[in-house]
Amino acid sequence: MANGTRPVVLVEGLEKRYGDLRAVDGLSFGINEGEVFSLLGPNGAGKTTTVEILEGIRRGDGGKVEVMGLDPWSQGYELHKRVGVIPQGFTFFRKATPREAITYYAALFGRKVDPDEILREVLLDDSPKTLFENLSGGQKQKTGLALALVNSPEVLFLDEPTTGLDPAARRAVWDVIHKLKASGKTILLTTHYLDEAQQLSDRVAIINKGRIIAIGTPDEIIAEHGSGERLEILGDPTIGDYLRENTKLKVENHNGSMVSVAIERRRDALEALQQVEQSGLRWTGIRTREDSLEDVFIKLVGHAAGPNGAAGHKGGGSK
Repeated sequence: MANGTRPVVLVEGLEKRYGDLRAVDGLSFGINEGEVFSLLGPNGAGKTTTVEILEGIRRGDGGKVEVMGLDPWSQGYELHKRVGVIPQGFTFFRKATPREAITYYAALFGRKVDPDEILREVLLDDSPKTLFENLSGGQKQKTGLALALVNSPEVLFLDEPTTGLDPAARRAVWDVIHKLKASGKTILLTTHYLDEAQQLSDRVAIINKGRIIAIGTPDEIIAEHGSGERLEILGDPTIGDYLRENTKLKVENHNGSMVSVAIERRRDALEALQQVEQSGLRWTGIRTREDSLEDVFIKLVGHAAGPNGAAGHKGGGSK
C-alpha cells in the first residue's frame, strides 16, 4: 500500500472451492495505482480463478475483493465500464478487421472513439483492414489489447496475453504494456513466462496451491530466495575438489563440467581464479551469475520451466 492510500485492487483472505478442492486458499494482496502486478504460478495454482473473481465472472466463497472500491460480483455492471480485459486464448470474429472490432466494441460501450488512435496506441496501425483470421499471433493479441482500451479503462486484467507467441511478437506486446504503464494504467498480469514477469512487473506474487508463497519486487524475491552471486567455472570437474581442499570458499559441482563458487565478497572471485590457475587443471570458461526470477520460481514451486521460460505445461484443472 503506497503512501497509506487504499490499493486500487484489494484482495483479503480470498477463498474459492470446487467441491473438496481449494482453488484459492486465503489469498491477500493489494495493487497500487499505476502498478504492473503479476500473478505467477504453475497450472492449477489459482491464478485465473483469482482474476475471474476480480473481474466479476466468478463469485468467491470467502474473503473480500474490491476493484476501485467496487465489489466485482454485486457491482459488476458499474465495474465493467471501468476495466479492460484480455482473457486467456483471446479470439474474435474471423472476418472482422481490427478497426471494425474497435468500432463494434465502442458501440457496445456507448463510446465515441477514434479507432486509428487506439490502433496506434497498441502498435497495430499497420494492419487496420486485415481480417482477424489473417493476422499474426502477435497482431491478434494486440487487437485484444486494443479492445481492452476502448472504454478508457483505469485497470487492465491481462490473463496470459503472450502465450504461444514467438519471441518477436512477445516483445511487441511488451512494448504496448510498457506504454500502458507509462500512461498510468494499473495492470494485473498473469503469465507463464518468468522473464516476462521480471521485465514488466513492479511487483509479483508467486502462488502455489491457492496460496501466496512469495510476494514483492522481482529483485526482492530474488534477494530473499535466490542463491546469491556466484562464479561459474567450466572445465575439469576436479577443480571443485581442489578449491575445497585449498580454500574456505563454498563450492558446488554441477552437470559434471561446471563448478560454482559462492561470491560473498569480491575477493572471493579473485581467490578462486588464482587457485584455479595454480592448480594447473584445465578450464575452458568462466562467468559470474545471479539467480533469475525463473530460478527462484523453480526453487520455490519445484516445477522445471518449459520452452522459452514457460513454467509447466498447459493442462486441465483450476488455474
